[in-house]
Amino acid sequence: MGTRSELCNSSFVKAAPDQVCSDLNGEAVILNFSSGTYYGLNETGAFVWNLIQEPKTVEQLRVALLNEYEVEPAICDQDLRSLLQELAQQNLIEITNAASV
Repeated sequence: MGTRSELCNSSFVKAAPDQVCSDLNGEAVILNFSSGTYYGLNETGAFVWNLIQEPKTVEQLRVALLNEYEVEPAICDQDLRSLLQELAQQNLIEITNAASV
């Protein structure tokens, strides 16, 4: 499971290559070719998904979310980390720590 790394603000996150995504009225549905499963994202998740088509740090994602949505920073941090951990468990993203880049 090479996609699992410790998630910190300087970690780089990007979408894993073996999948396709479809936009459904602002939400997203991702098909993971490896597992053959679909994964749905709400509007906020789709916003993050679009950002990580190119590698972004967790901090860059956090700043983008705070600029896009009216949300408390602590709630943003918690929700972003929860989303990224779920995407990592589904093997939909790759996480790379800055030290290993």
